[in-house]
Amino acid sequence: MPLTLLGQHNPLASPSEQLKLLEQAGSHLSFEVQLDRAGLSPLHATGISVFQINIGKFCNQTCGHCHVDAGPDRTEIMSRETAELCVAALAQTDIPTVDLTGGAPELNPNFRWLVEQARRLDRHVMDRCNLSVLLLPSQADLAEFLTHHQIEIIASLPSYRASQTDAQRGEGIFEKSLEALRLLNRLGYGRPDSGLTLNLVYNPVGAFLPPKQEAIEAQFKKELLTKHGIEFNRLFTITNMPISRFLEFLIESGNYEQYMTRLANAFNPTAAAGVMCRSTLSVGWDGRLYDCDFNQMLDLPVDHGAPSHIRDFDPAQLHHRQIVTRNHCFGCTAGSGSSCGGSVT
Repeated sequence: MPLTLLGQHNPLASPSEQLKLLEQAGSHLSFEVQLDRAGLSPLHATGISVFQINIGKFCNQTCGHCHVDAGPDRTEIMSRETAELCVAALAQTDIPTVDLTGGAPELNPNFRWLVEQARRLDRHVMDRCNLSVLLLPSQADLAEFLTHHQIEIIASLPSYRASQTDAQRGEGIFEKSLEALRLLNRLGYGRPDSGLTLNLVYNPVGAFLPPKQEAIEAQFKKELLTKHGIEFNRLFTITNMPISRFLEFLIESGNYEQYMTRLANAFNPTAAAGVMCRSTLSVGWDGRLYDCDFNQMLDLPVDHGAPSHIRDFDPAQLHHRQIVTRNHCFGCTAGSGSSCGGSVT
């Protein structure tokens, strides 16, 4: 059965249609079979150390690789009621880390309230920031707010070259990213012994796997420091997931079958044993619960008897739940593995 294109860039194919496309990659590709061969089937959570909250798809950028399909035209945004349910659920636990993502999470009116509540509960908070949001007139004091609350910033920067960054994230975004990074450096972010953590995220620009994390981190540090005077703490490599806009790119460029085969052939049992879904719970903008942010975008909520909405949050049932997997999961288990915290192995 031949693959069909997802169609126009907006709207993309529905999550169910994307799942069908993922299953068309060939009968030789089965994530569940690989898990079984590795002795990991069925995959179960090992607890929850990261409480990830996707507070909406609204964003000031439209990036070519975005698995969320975020942009300025998206209206999905977490309400205050759902945000309060998230805080109430968090308060029932000792989960140490809150991971705020989007879209541009900072553009949600409840973002700062969520930060304040999580810090009041003495939780470590991470903000997944696209950098350019820090330069918006409406966010003039955002960098200082993040500094005051000692929020870890995880910032996307696909390349230390303008051409590659702009190709993936939009014209002029590289220079805006540098300006935002300089602002953060001036406030102490990324500086030794400041206690203010600034980590970067690298996604490959194209249909290939990321290089070794240590090597590309050293390259980024050298280029950004020598050419732009910018410092940061760590660089995380993340494999582009074959969903949403990147799936569309793969199909339209004729790279889909090759990319899926590349991911499957690079399946690493050690990476599979350490995938982020085993220690993360992801909350959608509407309060539904997922094993990870990628499952969230494919409309695959937690299953197998575990509560599927934040209003029914039950730590005992969720801590060791069975994970929902499909073929897109090859993206997290290829080579050194991929997670929201970079390579797994």
